Amino acid sequence: MTLRSLPHHQRLGRSGLVTSRLWLGGMSFGNPGGRPWVLDDAGAARLVSRAIELGINTIDTCDVYSSGRSEEAIGRAIGRRGQRDRLVLCTKFGWPMSPDADVNARGYSRKHIIRACEDSLRRLGTDYIDLYQTHIWDPSTAIDEMVDALDRLVASGKVLYAGATDMPSYHLAKSVYSARFRNRAEFVSMQFHYNAVWREAERELIPFCREEGIGLVAYSPLARGFLCGSGRATRRTATDDRIAIWYGRDADRDVAEMIGQVARERGVSPAAVALAWTLGRPGIVAAAVGPTDAAQLDDLHAAMALQLDDEETARIDARYAARAAAGHG
Repeated sequence: MTLRSLPHHQRLGRSGLVTSRLWLGGMSFGNPGGRPWVLDDAGAARLVSRAIELGINTIDTCDVYSSGRSEEAIGRAIGRRGQRDRLVLCTKFGWPMSPDADVNARGYSRKHIIRACEDSLRRLGTDYIDLYQTHIWDPSTAIDEMVDALDRLVASGKVLYAGATDMPSYHLAKSVYSARFRNRAEFVSMQFHYNAVWREAERELIPFCREEGIGLVAYSPLARGFLCGSGRATRRTATDDRIAIWYGRDADRDVAEMIGQVARERGVSPAAVALAWTLGRPGIVAAAVGPTDAAQLDDLHAAMALQLDDEETARIDARYAARAAAGHG
């Protein structure tokens, strides 16, 4: 079997790891008492099972999602399926697990990275993590220390690949070259905030990753539901305060309106067009999505067959207005 026979899968950067073009995100798993759109164990298990049935082989979570309960829910769901080795299991580290966490239980120190990995392995019920990713950048720890800790985990077999998420491009470059010039395990992926209304990574991050062979994974391809159309309100769009903060400009609404217009012309959902826009961008390997029920996941999976033509893409792009250069916030 070759990648040509698996159109919904791609190799992650220059690594040998093959992932589905849709990643099932675990932010909506774990503790329904925290946010109304977070699923309990049963709901998480249904989504994991449906993802596997659809051929989605990659599940992405983080140690702090629902204070570790997301990892636990995913671990139990995978344990019941008994298909661990067929899956690409990804998680992240960096944030403290609680406001009163120990001073060394955060950031990118060797002490925290090793302990955080052991804790994630226990919660996930597995003896290895396919892709272990930085979560939030820690400017106070020497980059070489972070790189060495990840390399140690890769050498031990507890982690197969190291990846990164949102960080300044110059920090990513320093991390890549720290690993390369000292013969350590390099980042094989960058997961970052990217969709038709949030494109700031096109300035530096995307060109750097493409040049260095780092696999690009977009999260929030639907802008947390903002690009799903005004008639498709969900539990998340109704309660997620980040939507108004990140996507509250008139220009953002103009982009969403054009996505809706293209969707009507195509006879598909706005979500399908938004996802097709993201997956069609140069260098994008996959998109991490966070559906809260099987029907949403089915729709997103079906949407992978949609390809926008140049004219449709240009109409959407014409509505975009660049943001002032700044951090993710």
